[in-house]
Amino acid sequence: MISTALISVYDKTGAVEFAKGLARHGVRLISTGNTFKALQEAGVPVLYVSDVTGFPEILGGRVKTLHPKIHAGILARRDVEEDLRALKELEIATIDLVVVNLYPFARAASQPGASHPDILEMIDIGGPAMIRAAAKNYRDVLVVVNPGQYGEVLRRLDEGREFDLDFREELALEAFAHTAAYDSAIEAYFRSRRAAQGGASGWEGAKPFFRLEAVDGAQLRYGENPHQKAAFYRDPAYKGTTIARARQLHGMELSYCNIMDAAAALEMVREFDRPAVAAVKHANPCGLAVAGTPAEAFQRAHDADPVSIFGGIVAFNREVDEATAQKLSQVFLHVVLAPSFTPGALSILKQKKNLRLLELGPITPPEPYVQLLRIPGGLLVQEADILGLPDRASCQVVTKRAPTESEWRDLAFAWVAVKHVKSNAIVVAADETTLGIGAGQMNRIQAARLALEQAGQRAQGAVLASDAFFPFPDVVEEAAKAGITAIIQPGGAKLDQESIDKANDAGIAMVFTGIRHFRH
Repeated sequence: MISTALISVYDKTGAVEFAKGLARHGVRLISTGNTFKALQEAGVPVLYVSDVTGFPEILGGRVKTLHPKIHAGILARRDVEEDLRALKELEIATIDLVVVNLYPFARAASQPGASHPDILEMIDIGGPAMIRAAAKNYRDVLVVVNPGQYGEVLRRLDEGREFDLDFREELALEAFAHTAAYDSAIEAYFRSRRAAQGGASGWEGAKPFFRLEAVDGAQLRYGENPHQKAAFYRDPAYKGTTIARARQLHGMELSYCNIMDAAAALEMVREFDRPAVAAVKHANPCGLAVAGTPAEAFQRAHDADPVSIFGGIVAFNREVDEATAQKLSQVFLHVVLAPSFTPGALSILKQKKNLRLLELGPITPPEPYVQLLRIPGGLLVQEADILGLPDRASCQVVTKRAPTESEWRDLAFAWVAVKHVKSNAIVVAADETTLGIGAGQMNRIQAARLALEQAGQRAQGAVLASDAFFPFPDVVEEAAKAGITAIIQPGGAKLDQESIDKANDAGIAMVFTGIRHFRH
């Protein structure tokens, strides 16, 4: 059972009531700092940690529980006579319950304007040491880091039940998860700080290990399919606009696929300074457009592929107004996300019971982050592809004819669009609107044929973007037949000259970027 408990918590939710319950069962309580003060003011009999250690708190409270009389009391094995003999000789009492949670480092680090020294002070030292010690010795010591467990501990005491090994191990697992997440948050902060100093993503390449903290886990109804379990977590190190911090204003709960598609749509519209709209199905754009107003941009994105947008996800980089909402209300959609919605727009869209509305807040430009992909037995890690179009000076015009100003504008748009299409990817565009998209094909010519077929007569005078080089000149030949006037692609194929020659024969302007945008 429990004879002595140490309580030292930053999150004091339920701590006083829990301490009172322990005291009712005759448990001797030891506490520190503000926790001690809260218990004492509530009339709970409690010992100050310095009265136990015989040593005062020093260094402004940085050292208070780091003492043998605390850690030996936690770590002593009750079935090892040598341990018990040492405690007796040194007059150290066993500690049977450790109730500790930690300084809110992640919250402090995310506060705008928080100074580095202030953030460093939020790195808890004594707390993790006690948690880990108790969790290591879980067979003899209960460790509670979650206020949600207080009730179960008291229920068992009230009912005179044993704290069985399974329960003790469950608490130990939660404790180690708590400290692991805490250390990951600290690591993420320093990685982000180093990235800000060096201008990189914060991930410089392979290390002996890789960690990522994820918080605020929420169960989803299921994953991609009903037989798959799923959850959604937030990355506290990411500072930009994210679906994970969006506010849902209306509609059913989000599904796994909704979140995937909404995140993909957000990444598309945040690329543009002018009003932009992305319509997404299965993480690929079915329509992407830039225009003078959100309503016009939506109409163009819709008309790019009015069939595929059915049941899609639509993202805006501008506030949705009433005029735009009227257009949205005429289409069956699963999710609409935007920085904000006018009251009139909300009134219109909330009439669609199942339409999910996500308010993003101000949309930030693309920013560095680390992408993860689990494979059986391994983890692939890479910097996210956030490169947009290189400036015109860094592109190479490889044909006799250079693009016109309007072609340059559409090439820039198409190049950004094709980056967000699964490889092999081809995008046909005009007037900063996608007209045809060939996605996820096993060969590039098939992707081109799909995009050109979808564009149809609209391909006349349009431009074409390819996420990777043309291994053969066949894509240029098909583009010429369809009336494409300008092409943008990375270049770098052995047969580049054949593609250039075909473009010259057809009067097509072609630009090499020297950058590939594969997306698997």
